[in-house]
Amino acid sequence: MHLVRSGFETRLRRSSTLGLVAVAAASALLLAGCSSDPLAEQYREGNNKGYIAGDGTIAEFPAGERGEPIAFEGETIEGGTLDSVDLAGEVAVVNFWYAGCAPCRAEAPLLQQVHEEFDGNGASFVGVNVRDQAATAASFEQNYGITYPSIVDANDGAVQYAFAGDVPPAAVPTTLVLDAEGRVAARILGQLKDASILETIVRDVIAEQA
Repeated sequence: MHLVRSGFETRLRRSSTLGLVAVAAASALLLAGCSSDPLAEQYREGNNKGYIAGDGTIAEFPAGERGEPIAFEGETIEGGTLDSVDLAGEVAVVNFWYAGCAPCRAEAPLLQQVHEEFDGNGASFVGVNVRDQAATAASFEQNYGITYPSIVDANDGAVQYAFAGDVPPAAVPTTLVLDAEGRVAARILGQLKDASILETIVRDVIAEQA
């Protein structure tokens, strides 16, 4: 941070001004080389812009130590209804997110990648948008090529309430893997850093049905 003081000598002010110009020019070059999503880039670089999220901690729960099946339902971004009953008998990945969340943006391509791998092969994906209205959430999905459904939960928080014991209110994103009975088998607090992590978890939970 540069501080300009009125008592500095003229030559120091000129030196400081030149330095600021040089920094501004360098910053412009860096920004020109950034990806199309600067907010996600800021998060990757450690500038969280006030977002609160988990630290990426992964917890897996053995079948004998899991809680009760979780029932939930809500209106999707497209205006339909999604009910956990529709997911019965299949592993489900539930991701809590919102459009302005930098780590949510950073992990979105990874979630879509894993979804495509398991779509029709033993696991379904469901997003739960915790802050946005449908139009904002739909724009996010279009920008990131997300093809699995998301529930708009901003108005009543019903889905968040259903998972209250598993998803800390401030930890967005959070990703849960539910077993075929609808019980939480694994939890990732914070950004998914590598698709292979979720792939392995999902594959292991699917294998339990064999």
